[in-house]
Amino acid sequence: MEALGIAGATFALLVLYLGLGTWIFVALMMVSASALVLLLDMPINRVGAIMMGTMWRTASTWELAAVPIFIVMGEIVFRSDISERLFRGLSPWVDPIPGRLLHCNVGGCTLFAAVSGSSTATTATIGKITGSALAQRGYDINLSIGSLAGAGSLGLMIPPSISMIIYGVLAEESIAHLFAAGVFPGLLITALYSAYIIVRCMMDPAKSPDDGVTYGWKDRLWGLIDLFPILLLIGIVLGGIYTGLVTPSEAAVLGFVASLAVTALLKQLTWKIFIDSLLGATRITCMVITILVAASFMSSAMGYLHVPQEIAKGIAYLELGPIGLIILLGVFYIILGLFLDGLSIMVMTLPITLPLIGAAGYDAVWFGVFLVIMVELGLVTPPIGFNLFVLQGLTGQQMALIARAAFPFFVLMGVAGIIVTIFPEIALWLPRVLFSGG
Repeated sequence: MEALGIAGATFALLVLYLGLGTWIFVALMMVSASALVLLLDMPINRVGAIMMGTMWRTASTWELAAVPIFIVMGEIVFRSDISERLFRGLSPWVDPIPGRLLHCNVGGCTLFAAVSGSSTATTATIGKITGSALAQRGYDINLSIGSLAGAGSLGLMIPPSISMIIYGVLAEESIAHLFAAGVFPGLLITALYSAYIIVRCMMDPAKSPDDGVTYGWKDRLWGLIDLFPILLLIGIVLGGIYTGLVTPSEAAVLGFVASLAVTALLKQLTWKIFIDSLLGATRITCMVITILVAASFMSSAMGYLHVPQEIAKGIAYLELGPIGLIILLGVFYIILGLFLDGLSIMVMTLPITLPLIGAAGYDAVWFGVFLVIMVELGLVTPPIGFNLFVLQGLTGQQMALIARAAFPFFVLMGVAGIIVTIFPEIALWLPRVLFSGG
């Protein structure tokens, strides 16, 4: 019970700091250091040594080298016209399907997520192109905004996912295995979204009005040419990883070089785009790494306090069983998603939840997928949902309307989480086949 009290007090103090506007990095460091000094009476110099050692080991982890490279790759694609080509290329293929261009939101986000790794970048990029196009054609505003909010979150699931890399570092799991584990759950969410759009538009065809444009097979073949740049980048990055020819970090370098080559061939690459991409990637990377190293220090502090072990014992006394535990954690993460961003949720809770998951017999790679789905849910829930803020900036609509539009897709994502929990092989089959020979 003492460990539960320590964990509760620590979390409450973190929420207090964050609520007061304290930087996440500072809040994590202050809480962790204070816990070691006040609760263990540890000398300041010893705390400093633990802090520096933990931060250095985390920051120098080789797997983290992929983070800034994938980010700058996504920044380059974001600033080129590859996203516009993506919309043009998908349009002829989705036209015969009920819902028509609404599926460009889902398909476009899925494909862009495979070169971005960022939910915010995916939502902003695809929304910038499809939002105005769908509005001009009279498409239902709720389906248009809602599908963008939901599908934009796929940037966290579809590899190469920055969140998966962070989870892999914290959980000491293979990044390549996590990337492979995210493929089918990501496609499952995509399929659920498209199926929902189809059903809604079959019930009310006015939600996707006919604009009189017809497409033939010639248009679809030209569409493949527009899709080729992004498909090439996806093939280079994921193909290199899944064939075992390169590590995720090396694949990030290949993807970066390929994005430069593709944008240059398309005559899109300028010094301004290049410098702006580097600056944007630097800002995002610094934010991610500083939070990550602070979270690692917090993890060490919790270990010294024996909090994870004691909480694991406390949960065991409840006799919840594996299913009860995962339901409890799911509700816990959904509640956190109302108030905290995904990265903060991940780094703050993993030191405690990972031992619980291991003790319950769950696979750590599967739990990475489950956790990312939970974090994705937070992206479309007010008041902190980042995707909702991005769409408010793009559309100028009221937050209440955007939140209502996103709610059905929030439910569908929750359904995907339930399906992946009942059928864990959806996440675990591909990593086993690719990396274990069956």
